[in-house]
This record gives sequence, C-alpha cells and structure tokens, in this order.
Amino acid sequence: MAALVVKKQTSILITLLTYLIIIINATMTAASAVGCSTDHDLTSGFESLPLRKENFRILKPYDIPLEQRYSFINGVHKCWVYSTDKPHSPASKTLPRTEIGIHGYGYRSGVWQFEGYGYVPKGTTGVCIMQIFGATAPRASSAMVRVYDGNLVFYRRKVLAENIYDKWFRLNVIHDVGASKVQIYIDGELKLETKDGGGTVHTFKCGVYAQDKDSNYMESRWKDLKVLRKL
Repeated sequence: MAALVVKKQTSILITLLTYLIIIINATMTAASAVGCSTDHDLTSGFESLPLRKENFRILKPYDIPLEQRYSFINGVHKCWVYSTDKPHSPASKTLPRTEIGIHGYGYRSGVWQFEGYGYVPKGTTGVCIMQIFGATAPRASSAMVRVYDGNLVFYRRKVLAENIYDKWFRLNVIHDVGASKVQIYIDGELKLETKDGGGTVHTFKCGVYAQDKDSNYMESRWKDLKVLRKL
C-alpha cells in the first residue's frame, strides 16, 4: 500500500515538473523576444525601393574632387572628411561633410525606413553619420545618429550603442510622419523611440558630417543601403 502511495506521488511530481519546464521554456522564449527584432520584423509590410547610382547625391567640400573624399568599392561606400575642409558650397556656413543624400525619395507623409550596415574606424568622433534631414526651423534635422568616443549617440541626448569602433553594425531608422515618431534600431534591437522635428519634406542621409568636438579626420563606411516605404 505504501509503495502505491509513493508511486502515485512520484507520478504527480513528474507531471508537475514537466508542466513547470514547459512554462519556463515559454517564458524564456517570450522574454528573448522583448526589445529584439529580426530583419523580417523590421521590414514586414514595407516595400524596398530601388536604389541606383543616380539616387546617391554626394555632398562634399566644394573645392575638392569627389574621389578625394568618397569611394565606392566592392559594394562599400566610404566617406571621409577633415575638420579643416570647406563646407559643401561657398555660401554655406555649415561644418565640413561628405554625405550621401538619398535623392528621389524625399517624403512628406507615410512611414519610411532607412536600413544600412555602418562601420566607423577608431578615432572618428564628434560627427553625424546618419540623419533624417528636414524639420521645423530653427532645426534642420528630425533625427541624427552621431559618434562620440566610440559610442553611437542620438544627437547629444542618449547613447544608443557603445564600443562600435572597427566593426559593422546594422542601423534601421523608421520615421512615421503622421505620428511624428522616429524609431532607431541597432542590430535589430530598438534603442530609441522619440518625436521627430516636424517639417514638411524629409530625406535620409549617411556619411560624415562634422559636429561639436570633432576629430581632425572623420570616416564612415556603408553597405547594403536600403530605403523602404510602408505599404
């Protein structure tokens, strides 16, 4: 009789442990999904728009040939600039830059997404490497991803990712114009959701655009650039 009781209790215990394991696994799976998105998650419901050579408009120091500040080799856009360089036009009062502007896809409404793999070599600092151009004056941009001392930073307000020097990272920036909302993802993980800067027309840009406390030499590289529009 005692043996039967022990056997029954053991069976119940095994059943309870089995259910507990199932619950733990389900909880861990759900937790791993929080704050993390896959490529499919980010681009689902978006249309990837064609990007050709004519869609890339390069802003560079006005007195220097393009090939001395930009190259495109084996699918990699390389942009570099010096803090002593001229602005992009004689009339401009802005700081030096070598920026790729996505031409032909300026937008006024809808939900748009920028995706690209970026690379910043050690030593580059005080620079914007990606921006959503267009905002309500006196602002000129609705979002900026900058580099300061090896960290990706939203303007000067929030660190998005640390220790990014000398390695590729994936950057996704989603702009919902109607909701005035910008989301920034690094390697598939949502790092920031914030309001945009207003404005009527917006465009995506990437490259190097000097900001405060800039290094003498600034460089970023980009590959697999995409512009997507929500269907």
